[in-house]
Amino acid sequence: MSFIIEEELKKLPDSPGVYIMHDASDAIIYVGKAVNLKNRVRQYFQSDRNKSPKIRKMVPQIERFEYVVTDSELEALILECNLIKENSPKYNTLLKDDKTYPFIKVTTDEEFPRIIMTRKLKKDKSKYFGPYSDASAVKETIELLRKLYKIRPCNYKIQGVLKTERPCLYYHIHQCEAPCANLVSRQEYNAGVEGALRFLNGNYKEIMNELSDKMAKASEEMRFEEAASYLELIKSVRHIGENQKATMGQGEDRDIIAAASDGSEAIAQIFFVRDGKLIGREHYHLHVDPDESKGGIISDFIKQFYSGTPFIPKEIMASEEIPDKDVIEEWLSEKRESKVRVVVPKKGSKEKLVTLAEKNARLVLEQDIERLKKEEAATAGAFKKLGELLGIGSLKRIEAYDISNISGFQSVGSMVVYENGAPKRADYRKFKIKSVQGPDDYSSMREVLTRRFRRALEKNKGFEELPDLILMDGGKGQVNVCIQVLEELGIDIQAAGMVKDDRHRTRGLYFNNEEISLKDEQDCFRLITRIQDEVHRFAITYHRLLRSKGQVHSVLDDIPLIGEARRKELLKHFDNIEQIKSASLSELKDIPGMNAASAKAVYDFFNKEGAK
Repeated sequence: MSFIIEEELKKLPDSPGVYIMHDASDAIIYVGKAVNLKNRVRQYFQSDRNKSPKIRKMVPQIERFEYVVTDSELEALILECNLIKENSPKYNTLLKDDKTYPFIKVTTDEEFPRIIMTRKLKKDKSKYFGPYSDASAVKETIELLRKLYKIRPCNYKIQGVLKTERPCLYYHIHQCEAPCANLVSRQEYNAGVEGALRFLNGNYKEIMNELSDKMAKASEEMRFEEAASYLELIKSVRHIGENQKATMGQGEDRDIIAAASDGSEAIAQIFFVRDGKLIGREHYHLHVDPDESKGGIISDFIKQFYSGTPFIPKEIMASEEIPDKDVIEEWLSEKRESKVRVVVPKKGSKEKLVTLAEKNARLVLEQDIERLKKEEAATAGAFKKLGELLGIGSLKRIEAYDISNISGFQSVGSMVVYENGAPKRADYRKFKIKSVQGPDDYSSMREVLTRRFRRALEKNKGFEELPDLILMDGGKGQVNVCIQVLEELGIDIQAAGMVKDDRHRTRGLYFNNEEISLKDEQDCFRLITRIQDEVHRFAITYHRLLRSKGQVHSVLDDIPLIGEARRKELLKHFDNIEQIKSASLSELKDIPGMNAASAKAVYDFFNKEGAK
């Protein structure tokens, strides 16, 4: 089913989230975040004005897009970073390295600890906080903690008692107590470090109160610039303390599963959290009974999904209580070889993540119900309509044929198969024309059809199943050839021709000596166009392959008894064709792989009367 971008743009929600662009091969080429998905994604497909060269180059390659709805722009940012890191899209250039998330590191393994920002977690005695989504807020928070608790910003290695000539500038502006100059005891210094750790652990009420008091005092004393700086620091503290649902804590692996159902179709949505980060999601279609509960749907999904996946996380969060929970946990634990829990969060960030998964499942279901209806109309529905239009009843299998040649060079035939409106590529066949010389499409088609249906009568493997309708890439002449072949073989199958206009576009069908217009039957028209394009593409691809092989030709290929192996030995032994031509019979016999007969064949080929 083709993805119609114009129609899908209309369905975008007015919600924050992440959008994912795919190219024709379905590879992810771009991941972005948006405060409003509808407004942001639509901008890509509007005027090129004010677009960067990269975006102008990317947009024509977009074949489809998908999106994940989030509760906030912050969550969208975190998910965007995770997806970019996981998929390395071609057009995302800013976040290619591993430095996606910043951490705050307190070097508690040092005598006089520092507070720094890092993007790498090491197994040391330091304490790490994060990851965080906003690097600028992290930097401002570190600066705030240094100022409030007078934590040294330098990277000096202070061990024991170190006496310098004089302390640095930070001491003189009252932002450091100069442990490097032995002006503060280790106990006094570390009391400030403990205050910073309390803040980083979430106990930042005392800092907020202190900042608020200082801001109010500066404002009263009309030091408005200083008051504004305190206000910005308060905003940074609030920002860094935001609850990040999309980051669940360091080192945690879990899956989040929710479901949505309309009574006959259901969507199971699964979010993957790896190493504490939401790295992606998938959704799966399920056929369900009208009275099936969501818990039953999730239970069935868990059993089917984890029976075929190699990785099982230690925790699975579900949106509903599931039947046979104890048995399923025991089964999963046995597969993982360690304890696995299935839980239903009732509050907090975990419950919100499950709700988010359920929200996305409902969205996918709503979209897919409409899409499935359109797909049904474009595939099986189009097959049914085509059968009615031609008056031949229901159609299950259609075969289409085409001939390709250029100036009579090596004509080839192609056969493509559609079942219930979709291509069945395993049944495609290609034919190299053997009995026809020159560009004779009718005779070439006769050979192809005869070979194909004779093999069916002989029960040759891969040719046993017969079509309900044959489509020829052409009009009256091609259809008559097909009818004649079928009559000669005693096979009763209807045949029609796919007629094109002057611009080589599908116009209608030639059937029973008349042309049937398809302009009022859009689903049938699109189906015939797809089949005609596919059979033509398949024939052209095969013809190009043969042409490319035919263009790589050596004069040695024309010598009897000289195959690929002997040709390689000849070219390995002699520098060029001229040396082979002038070689004696004894020299040729001495070449590995050559016997007396093959050596004589080469000698005679180049030394016969008239040879050049």
